[in-house]
Amino acid sequence: MFNDLPRYEGYTESAVAWAPPLPQHWLVERGKSLFRRVQRAPDESDGVVTCFRDGVVTLRSRRRTTGFTESLKEIGYQGIRRGDLVIHAMDAFAGAVGVSDSDGKGTPVYSVCVPRREANPYYFAAVVREMARTSWIHSLAKGVRERSTDFRFDAFAVQPLPVPPPAEQAAIVKYLAHANARIDKAIAAKRRLAALLREEEKVVSQDMFAALDAPIVRAKDVCLRIIDCKNRTPEYVADGRFHVIRTSCIRSGKFSMEGSYPTDEQNFRVWTQRGVPEFGDVFFTREAPAGEAALVPEAIDVCLGQRMMLYRPDPAKIRSEYFMHAIYDEPARGFINVATNGSTVGHLRVGDVGAIPVRVPELSVQDQVLQKLRDVATSTTRAVERALQEVRLLQEFRTRLVADVVTGQVDVRAVAASLPDAPIDGAVPELGDGLEDVLDEGEGERLASQ
Repeated sequence: MFNDLPRYEGYTESAVAWAPPLPQHWLVERGKSLFRRVQRAPDESDGVVTCFRDGVVTLRSRRRTTGFTESLKEIGYQGIRRGDLVIHAMDAFAGAVGVSDSDGKGTPVYSVCVPRREANPYYFAAVVREMARTSWIHSLAKGVRERSTDFRFDAFAVQPLPVPPPAEQAAIVKYLAHANARIDKAIAAKRRLAALLREEEKVVSQDMFAALDAPIVRAKDVCLRIIDCKNRTPEYVADGRFHVIRTSCIRSGKFSMEGSYPTDEQNFRVWTQRGVPEFGDVFFTREAPAGEAALVPEAIDVCLGQRMMLYRPDPAKIRSEYFMHAIYDEPARGFINVATNGSTVGHLRVGDVGAIPVRVPELSVQDQVLQKLRDVATSTTRAVERALQEVRLLQEFRTRLVADVVTGQVDVRAVAASLPDAPIDGAVPELGDGLEDVLDEGEGERLASQ
């Protein structure tokens, strides 16, 4: 399906500035010749339809209901019907173009379009998304706002677009539906593999700790200090050289600066009056979610944001790295689950943080455990990175494939004719679920290596 796709017999330069030479028999027409904008009154029962940057246009409730700017009054909302081509004027540059799979209503920032004649909206959605990928839409920006454009219907209407014959448009849409299903399945398999490897690493760690014959003590008994954050949030200072560490920076024993934000020296001094985080300390979250831990890395100037705490382990009693792992051991997890009522949104009181039980063997045994954990982590990280690299290669392969297909650099008519009919719209599935004609693991690896 992917190998040795033929080219068309002849190509010619065209007025489509962002595209390579097109097949000779394809036409070029402006958007207004192919589509007209419609502005329907919405029905009272209509749900809100959202045009996402991945090209999916669906009822918001099918994806998620948080993280959006909610309108107090739906002024100017318009009706959207299944099969409409929807172009997000402000986010089209980032790929927010697609065909609605639902009836509903949408913001007036959307251009809702219907074909004038035999224009396949699925094909032209792919064309406009390719315009976005090549940065052509971004080049039309008139400076409305940062990282955005104003690609309204008037702008779309004057764009020269490649126009294959209607039968070829349908063949391209059919081919891409099957190709995307196969690639999605391969990507899902790689991501599941990466997640499974991480879970296996956790199991090895849990088994290693469970096998220890060691006393269980309170965290405060093996720490020099336990430092709580201030109960306010430090000020955001765009050009500040200090950073505020938030709970989102700490996950599964790993620390990341993503999720932190900058502040200035004045805020840093105020928010570190109780103690400056030092290399070897252990970050700890007591809420949102409770019970995550990670080592403080070297050479960073940071302070604690809200719901963050800091352990300073006593090196005479416990290794900092071992202490961090012990927070994920069964005695500590059981205590945290009880203290938070088993809720992911629960919180620990400051006193609870010092009372968390940890298993503490002799320092020499801690060193042995840490070496084994590092060996396992190195092997796991290597395998996970390989799987995620294959995901990236598959994503790059998809990008290039779609670009070649929608601009006619390869001829997929014969392949499409051999494929069974595939649904183009309908409910949005979870990644890899319910996809037909899927790739097996071997084919995914072959694609990733191309």
